[in-house]
Amino acid sequence: MIKNMETAERDAVLRVADGMVAAARTAPKGSGKDKVISMVITGEDKDKLAVTMRELYKETGIEIYNRDAGNVDASHAVVLMGAKAEPFGFACGMCGYENCGKMAKAGANCVFNITDLGIAVGSAVSLAADNRIDNRVMYTVGQGGIRMGCFPKDVRVAYGIPLYTGSKSIFFDRNAGAILLD
Repeated sequence: MIKNMETAERDAVLRVADGMVAAARTAPKGSGKDKVISMVITGEDKDKLAVTMRELYKETGIEIYNRDAGNVDASHAVVLMGAKAEPFGFACGMCGYENCGKMAKAGANCVFNITDLGIAVGSAVSLAADNRIDNRVMYTVGQGGIRMGCFPKDVRVAYGIPLYTGSKSIFFDRNAGAILLD
């Protein structure tokens, strides 16, 4: 069997994407409770994600949704990670509210969950970098995932990490109008 370069690169990205989800799951959690949701998006679902991001661009006028949708189009896969808004359950006050009930009523997010999301994202992208898979953390992709319904309703904060292999990373030299491809 001969596996061509494009197939081998795609397979490598998918293997690493699965590892990134595992890395997010096993990342240290400040509260000891796992409130991070992770998934891998490919194929038609990845295409729908890019369409959703372009819809967000049209609604908001924020150009970076459109630019980043081009990166999603060009990527082999996207890892999505979000944090549940579920309160921790005691009055630590680190969120700026007196207790979890007041935080939830205000529609805020538990600081533990958001911090844990950041640690999980860092763990995942370090695995991608260790495997020489080009990636970029993008809030726009996370917002597209939320809008698309990829997450449970109580996820309000999410990031997307498009994954790519090529002779030059598509995530550098990005200006508002250009997406660099091989």
